[in-house]
Amino acid sequence: MWRRSASFILDKNQNDVSESHHLSPLSVVDSSSMTETLLQQEQQQQQQQQLNPNPDISAYYQTRAAHHGVVTSDWLSQAQAAVDQPSEDVVSSNVSSKSGDLSGKFNVIDEFNNWRKQPDLAEAVAAIRALASVIRSSEATTMMELEIELKKASDSLKSWDKTSISLTAGCDLFMRYVTRTSALEYEDFNSAKSRFLERAEKFGEISYKARKIIAMLSQEFIFDGCTILVHGFSRVVFEVLKTAAQNRKNFRVLCTEGRPDRSGLRLSNELAKLDVPVKLLIDSAVAYNMDEIDMVFVGADGVVESGGVINMMGTYQIALVAKSMNKPVYVAAESYKFARLYPLDQKDMFPALRPIDFGVPIPSKVEIETSARDYTPPQYLTLLFTDLGVLTPSVVSDELIQLYL
Repeated sequence: MWRRSASFILDKNQNDVSESHHLSPLSVVDSSSMTETLLQQEQQQQQQQQLNPNPDISAYYQTRAAHHGVVTSDWLSQAQAAVDQPSEDVVSSNVSSKSGDLSGKFNVIDEFNNWRKQPDLAEAVAAIRALASVIRSSEATTMMELEIELKKASDSLKSWDKTSISLTAGCDLFMRYVTRTSALEYEDFNSAKSRFLERAEKFGEISYKARKIIAMLSQEFIFDGCTILVHGFSRVVFEVLKTAAQNRKNFRVLCTEGRPDRSGLRLSNELAKLDVPVKLLIDSAVAYNMDEIDMVFVGADGVVESGGVINMMGTYQIALVAKSMNKPVYVAAESYKFARLYPLDQKDMFPALRPIDFGVPIPSKVEIETSARDYTPPQYLTLLFTDLGVLTPSVVSDELIQLYL
């Protein structure tokens, strides 16, 4: 069977037990602790406004453009700049655990921003690492206090950028995985806190390794001599193609430019460095070249309950063209992007906006579409490659039920 359980889905028996009260009745928060917690929350909200002063612009896509976008006007300099971008080792543990505000206290937003500076680290994984640091630095004296502190940190991260689907889903899954264990009822506080931290770090490691699992599962679908269409820059799709190249598979890639940040230029250069034959397309040339391709590989910003995906603008029209010409559309997405959303149409989503530079003055009377992503319904998708296994779109709702039990 292709579909298999991920190691971070809790054992069903533990879930059944933990659905009853998993907190000790002795875990009571005193009024002074609650007051201090509320003050910390107010400080975090103030700092959040400083770090993300314009909530109308998607911080998620600004980060994406900073890491993978190429926005200069000259194509040659774009390509050279993309090649010269350095990569960082995200496994390093030296980034963590000492972030704070001017008062010296730990601040989850600072910790999160330290992690998200690394181009190869997904935003959701950065949030998971930051939440693990909350446990590590917590001064709580009861489990109730620790859970409240974690919940407030999670809510602070989610409100920092409401446009990021993976950030919200990653925080929600972290809270469910870390706090749902019946063993906490029978342990003293220090042992329970150590168990919290152990589970938090384990969840972070599992999430970090998700791309490599997806790359491994996808290899049987990439055959010698095939031509693959990709859209923009997706780190997990790049890992899939990189693994295929390392396995000495002979394939060709057609890569869209990926407007407005032109992140496809970065991907085309990375593939060229691996000696993979690659052809760069403008986004409007997809239908013209569709008869050349054997399959489409795209990433996802979020996988929703219907089995559809929310991804960078242009994914939907590529899937429409591929479907009309009987080309399979494969989605590569980590399970921490599985979200409890059910969009009914393109406008039924929290807007993610990005300013667009057309390179020429635009009259003030001309309206500009600044949406950064679209929704692709499940009927246009063939398979989803995830760290839970290879899924059909119809199975996604079942996996979501297990993840969020």
